Amino acid sequence: MAVKYGKFELPSKIKVEDATRKPTFTRFIAEPFERGFGHTVGNALRRIMLSSLEAPSIVSVRIEGISHEYMAVEGIIEDMTHIVLNLKNALLRKLPTDDEIGSRDTKVISKILDITPDILDKNGGQYIVTLKDLMGMTDFDVVNPDLAIFTVTKPMTKKVDLKISIGRGYVPSERHILGEKGVDEIIIDSAFSPVRLVNYFVENTRVGQDTDFDRLILDVTTDGRISPEEALAFATQIGIAHLQVFEQLKLMSLTFDQGEVEMNTDRDALMAKLALKINEIELSVRSTNCLAGANIDTIAELVVMPESEMLKFRNFGKKSLNEIKAKLEEMGLYLGMDLVKFGITRDNVKQVIQDYLTEKAGNQV
Repeated sequence: MAVKYGKFELPSKIKVEDATRKPTFTRFIAEPFERGFGHTVGNALRRIMLSSLEAPSIVSVRIEGISHEYMAVEGIIEDMTHIVLNLKNALLRKLPTDDEIGSRDTKVISKILDITPDILDKNGGQYIVTLKDLMGMTDFDVVNPDLAIFTVTKPMTKKVDLKISIGRGYVPSERHILGEKGVDEIIIDSAFSPVRLVNYFVENTRVGQDTDFDRLILDVTTDGRISPEEALAFATQIGIAHLQVFEQLKLMSLTFDQGEVEMNTDRDALMAKLALKINEIELSVRSTNCLAGANIDTIAELVVMPESEMLKFRNFGKKSLNEIKAKLEEMGLYLGMDLVKFGITRDNVKQVIQDYLTEKAGNQV
C-alpha cells in the first residue's frame, strides 16, 4: 500500500542560458519548484560542487639536484619555493572510467629536460620552461599548457618527475598518502576541486494564476578541468547517492498526484495558441517555407513533432530549429509536447484544431 501525496511542481527540463555561456561558465535555470525548494536544491548542489568533485592535481615534484623546497638553483631564476607555487596552478584533465584498470592510481610523469646553448640563444639567453615541456606525451589533457614553471639561464640537463593523483577538495602536503617517499621528492599542497565558483539565486515564477513558485538560477564557474555541465551532473548524482542511504528507513511508499496540466492559464488559452497558423508568428522566410514543405500549418502540428524528426525535413537545419524552439519558448510551448490529456495526438491533430476553430466560429456567431 502506498500513501498518496498532493502534486509537487517540478521542472520538466533544465534551461541553459546560451547568451552568457562560456567553456568554463554556464547559467542553468530550473523552474518551477514548490516554494522553498529553490533554496533547498540550490544550496545542496552548490555545496556538493564546491566540496566533492574530483580532478587530477600534481602532488609531488622531484628535480634532479634539488633536495628541498627552500633551495636556490644555479641557472634557474626562480627558487624552488616559487617553482612549487607555479606547479600548484597546473590544470590537468582526466576522467577515469570503469573500463580503465588502475585509472585512479597515482601516475608518475618523468621528463628529461635538456636545455642546450642553441635553445638559450634562440630565446634571448633565457628559456621559460612551461607545463607542456614537463608533461610531454601523457594520458592527461593539459588545460593550461603555457603555464610558466621556471626560467633557465644556463645550459642544463635535468630529470624532472611529477606525481599526479586524483582527489577532491584541498589537500595540504602533510595529508597526502603516497606510500614511500622518493629521494629528494618534494610533496606539495594540491587543489583538486575543479569548481571555482557557484552562485545560486531564487526568484518567483508563475504556475497558472499562482506567482509564488521558485525559479532556481545556478551560475557555475570551473577551471577547465571539467565543464559546468559535467560539474552539475556529477553533483546531482553524488547528492542522489547520499539520499539513497535513507531509503532503508522507508516504511511506506509515496505516490504523488499528477494534478491537471496547465499551460499558462487554461485549456482555452492553450488551444488558442495551438490553433495559430505558422504564418501568424514571426519566423524567418526559410523556416516558414520549410514547415510549409513539411505540411505543417498550425502551431499544434508543430509542437507534437519531436525535435529529432524536425531535422529530417528537407532544407531544415540547426539554425531554423533553434529559431523555432526560441519562438515556442516565448509562447510557453516546446517541441515534442504530450497533448493526449487534451485529446490531441499526431494522428488527429489537424482534425482537433479544425473542430476547435469551427466551434469557436460558431460561438462567435
